[in-house]
Amino acid sequence: MPAPPAALRGRAAVLAVAAGAAVSAASAGSAMSTSSAHATEAGDIALLANGGEVPSTSSATPTTSAAPTPSAPELVVPASAPADDAPDVHSAMLYAGTEINAQREIEEEKARRPKIAIPALGAFTSPYAMRWGSFHSGIDIANAVGTPILAATDGTVVDSGPAQGYGNWIRIMSDDGVMTTYGHMETLDVAKGDRVVAGQKIAGMGSLGFSTGSHLHFEVEVDGQKMDPVTWFLQHGLEIAGATVGSSEGAPGSSSAQGSLGY
Repeated sequence: MPAPPAALRGRAAVLAVAAGAAVSAASAGSAMSTSSAHATEAGDIALLANGGEVPSTSSATPTTSAAPTPSAPELVVPASAPADDAPDVHSAMLYAGTEINAQREIEEEKARRPKIAIPALGAFTSPYAMRWGSFHSGIDIANAVGTPILAATDGTVVDSGPAQGYGNWIRIMSDDGVMTTYGHMETLDVAKGDRVVAGQKIAGMGSLGFSTGSHLHFEVEVDGQKMDPVTWFLQHGLEIAGATVGSSEGAPGSSSAQGSLGY
């Protein structure tokens, strides 16, 4: 048989080379092993064999979705509490801590406060005793007008205002049933029903009522009976400078004690 034309031999050579390349790519595990890839290569080879041009192909790599495998399980993110809950928890904890601290400070302040307080500073001028033909049922402490007068005990104000002989008076019933009376004040800082603590300022000293000068007239009544305030203070570990214990003559309940006034 006559030899094939040179053009035919060239096409056959190109076809052989293309076929060999396709086989090599398939054996190397090329990603273009799908049926559509084979169809495309076959078409390209046919075009080359017929002298046609092979169309350009995209260089983009096809995207595939990664399915979870036993070696790489799908991540599971646990659901977390809403972020808005965190400030509420912190606020509640802060509030609780603040309340505990505040309560502790109140208790410490109560422990530091005096249980009994001297009602005024000044000169001791009159004892609990007979004086000028009648019984003086309290003690007098003299000082300038406006000198602070303090509550002698914790308690409740049962009277605050004008009173015969006292000018102005304040009476305080303590938590343990002791009544304390304050007289001749120029100013009053508390009203009936107020709650006071020992050492709290309740009035300003004055000379109202039956008085010979600016001073505090102070009385103590225990279980309904008046007693010497100096003795009462001594029972609680307090001493009034310059004070003397009054005479027992004319003690409360005797005839000479009736109708006594603070002055």
